[in-house]
Amino acid sequence: MVWLNSRFGAIIMFDALQKNMQQKLLILLGWFFVLLSAIGLLLPILPTTPFLILALALFAKSSPRFHAMLLNNHWFGTILKQWKENKTVTRSIKVRAVLLVLVSFPVSLFLVREYWGLQAMLITIASILLFFIWRLKEEEV
Repeated sequence: MVWLNSRFGAIIMFDALQKNMQQKLLILLGWFFVLLSAIGLLLPILPTTPFLILALALFAKSSPRFHAMLLNNHWFGTILKQWKENKTVTRSIKVRAVLLVLVSFPVSLFLVREYWGLQAMLITIASILLFFIWRLKEEEV
């Protein structure tokens, strides 16, 4: 693809260069969301699974190697495979997610007990997370 601009001369943009840059950006974003999911393991206010699902989608468009790496991961590969195949989760995963929110958010609320604004934000985030988890389709038995 060649774009001509009379003021600055010819500006040449190659499709291959654009695709290569797009691929690198998608890979970078994928790893960013993997990192956020790892941080989410330690911080109760960051959800882990949605970030991994987003990273999986980004890697599906940019890197078959990283996509396969997530799907074959020992800890969360089966959950991601199930999500990829039929957009469902098991009831036990939903129960574990709800329990994690119900246990970890009160701890966070206690840690910021003097800041009612932060408490309101945490309660809002927990409510949104619980709503999101509740709405996930369950695997049919």
